[in-house]
Amino acid sequence: MSEQPTIRLPTACLVVLVGPSGAGKSTWAESQFRPEQIVSSDRLRALVGEGPYDQKAGKDAFDVLDLVLTRRINRRLLTVVDTLGLDAARRTAYLALARKHGLPCHAVLFDTPASQCRERNRRRDRPVPAKVLSDQIRAMAGARASLPSEGFDVVSEAGPVVVVPTAMVDAPIFAHRQREQPMALRFGLQVPSFTWAGEVAEIRDRLGGLAADAETAGFSSLWVMDHMLQIPQVGREWDPMLDSYTTLGFLAAVTRTCRIGALVTGVTYRNPAHLAKIVATLDVLSGGRAVCGLGAAWFEREHRAYGWDFPDRRERLDLLEDALRLLPLMWGPGSPPFEGHRVRIPEAICYPRPIQSHVPILVGGQGERRTLQLVARYADACNLFGTPDTVRHKLGVLARHCDDVGRAVGDIEVTHLSTVLCAPDRDVLRARLDAIRPKGANPEAFADSVNAGTFDDHIGRFRELAEAGVHTAIVSIADLATGGTADLAPGGAVAGFEPVIEAFRI
Repeated sequence: MSEQPTIRLPTACLVVLVGPSGAGKSTWAESQFRPEQIVSSDRLRALVGEGPYDQKAGKDAFDVLDLVLTRRINRRLLTVVDTLGLDAARRTAYLALARKHGLPCHAVLFDTPASQCRERNRRRDRPVPAKVLSDQIRAMAGARASLPSEGFDVVSEAGPVVVVPTAMVDAPIFAHRQREQPMALRFGLQVPSFTWAGEVAEIRDRLGGLAADAETAGFSSLWVMDHMLQIPQVGREWDPMLDSYTTLGFLAAVTRTCRIGALVTGVTYRNPAHLAKIVATLDVLSGGRAVCGLGAAWFEREHRAYGWDFPDRRERLDLLEDALRLLPLMWGPGSPPFEGHRVRIPEAICYPRPIQSHVPILVGGQGERRTLQLVARYADACNLFGTPDTVRHKLGVLARHCDDVGRAVGDIEVTHLSTVLCAPDRDVLRARLDAIRPKGANPEAFADSVNAGTFDDHIGRFRELAEAGVHTAIVSIADLATGGTADLAPGGAVAGFEPVIEAFRI
């Protein structure tokens, strides 16, 4: 086969091969995918019959094939269907199965010359009858003509394959757009874990070095989580977890330019007036760089462990609204009384006041009825997550809330949080993934969960988010906690993201 463009496949998809016997489908599949990802009709004939060419076992083999496909697609596993693919009804069934489970479905054509198919067939121990092969070659012409209109997400000719996280399938298009017509985008670094190599006593120096490296790399903000126990999405609850505002005070001392904040402060953990005092102190000691991130809190286990009440969601959102109203009063002139849904303060006293005339308040969460309404009424920034389509949808909801209160949605900074793993090329990326992938974890699913990609993959992904309306992309670097490969310290992981940041400096 002549050299073909690279096929970019998402980590979860169905791939249907289409071509006559001898076209090279199985050889190609074995060179591009792991054996467990390939569902082959020939192998299943061998499993249920007397061998791969036992045509009498064909029906049983396809019954097993359909069952395997259903199970794999239900688990969202990348799956390659290695059959002739020449039967239009079967292709329609494969496509319908993928659609039912929300997976993209790609068709790969093997347009191998008929003479080459016949030559390969002749060399087989049990060649396909010549008439049967001729019928297949004729059927291939019909399939080639009808495939573009059958509804597949992509129809491509066989070529080299690269499997990328779903969010990065179209990254080359957007990366090119960023090179040709650059957009600005700021980047923040979230540090969600302190489980680094070495003893607990080394955390201080490692964190200080990481903060310095982050500023050098061009990160405009540094963020920590506001938790007392490590959350299950990140690690084990007995892993080291530093108090957020003590840590932010340390970061204020070892940085000079980054804004610093908690992403986000749980309103149930502190009296809101006390929180105002804490944030004002942080702003003074950081030279006016504090950001106040707020959220309704969610980690019930943590509340129970520390003896805090964990009211229902409505009460927590009431408390969030009280904090959003009270904090500016605490930081402003005078000492007025305050009475909210859940909080009553006789005097809003806070000295010294923050250095900033207005400490920016960021609200985390994207609930459409209440949380985004609170953003529209009170916040300077929101924090979203998800795909560009999700971001666009949430900003549409936010815009409607802004219209209701007479505010321009453009006045609100849009931040976006995601995990990333970044490397200069796919070989290095694979090594970094292997270094942190949990034992037994599916490689594609894990790569998708950490948005593993090359520099260009990430440039394209963040350009797409910028076009969706994101102003600041806050990233959690997947191998920051362990340092990734043995020769990569945590600071090295931070510096490794610098090429992506540079692509958005304009």
